[in-house]
Amino acid sequence: MKKTLQRIAGLALSAGLAAAAGAAPAADTGDWPSRPVTIVVPYAPGGFADTRVRVIARKLEQKLGQPVVVENKAGAGGVVGTTFIARAKPDGYTLGTGNLAPLSVNPSLMQDIPYDVAKDLAPVILIENSPLVLSVGPTVKVDNVQQLIALARKEPGKLTFGSSGVGGAHHLSGEMFREAAHIDIIHVPYKGGSLAATDLMGGHITMMFEMGYSALPAIQGKKIHPLAVTSAKRLAVLPDVPTMAEAGLPGFESYNWQGIIAPAGTPAPIIARLNHDLNDILRDPEIVKAINDTGSQAGGGTPEEFGAFIRSETAKWAKVIKEGNITLQ
Repeated sequence: MKKTLQRIAGLALSAGLAAAAGAAPAADTGDWPSRPVTIVVPYAPGGFADTRVRVIARKLEQKLGQPVVVENKAGAGGVVGTTFIARAKPDGYTLGTGNLAPLSVNPSLMQDIPYDVAKDLAPVILIENSPLVLSVGPTVKVDNVQQLIALARKEPGKLTFGSSGVGGAHHLSGEMFREAAHIDIIHVPYKGGSLAATDLMGGHITMMFEMGYSALPAIQGKKIHPLAVTSAKRLAVLPDVPTMAEAGLPGFESYNWQGIIAPAGTPAPIIARLNHDLNDILRDPEIVKAINDTGSQAGGGTPEEFGAFIRSETAKWAKVIKEGNITLQ
């Protein structure tokens, strides 16, 4: 296990649920919380997985009446922090963020993960879904996804797509596109999404599935050309950009998502209280606007719905990883 983690350490549903959930009153949790609550983020400070949770934490401590501390435990593609969450005492004082990679990708991509998502972790709530934007560089003369597919078929093995590294949302979305469109395109992994995005703007790679919040400035500056978004519905910030389904690939959905999880065995009344309070927070107009403005979609719903979502995402990406013969080697 130690060698496996050392090897990988250097590598880098929807908004409608919120409206439908959270109607139940908060559960009786006794004297919980009587001291600060910690939310563990399995990634470094400052990124997608960290910034939103810090805003949510400030709102949550107003509801709980106790400080909510965000603690970063990065490493091994989210494995280090997620393992810490899974092994924490299930008393409601240690929570965590549950993200796409450690919960739904790593179980198929990695070996010897020291936690079992189904047995060791309890879903609390989906915080947000973040669709990706398929864009092409300034030198690629296509106006839509079907023209891009036609170009790829005309020039097999020549078009490239960039990513932040093997197994990330950028990469897996590109692999799913390759499989869905039956095209031969080349993956170019970078040591971070910003490096790939820079090369996309410079015309050094053909295309990229990029997170909305990072793609928006380049799109608005007309440095890249968006062809489609990977959500089920169009994004408010990009109303003229079709979904992948509208672009001719039905069923194509891809998100970089995160939610709140707890160690398995955390008392049900505490899970229910957290779910109730977080649903309230996710209906806050300030939070909804902040999420929408970055090209994401507010989550919400019940713990059971989040658990079902995790399972569906795990099955989807396991299929993509298997069909694409994707490994970390």
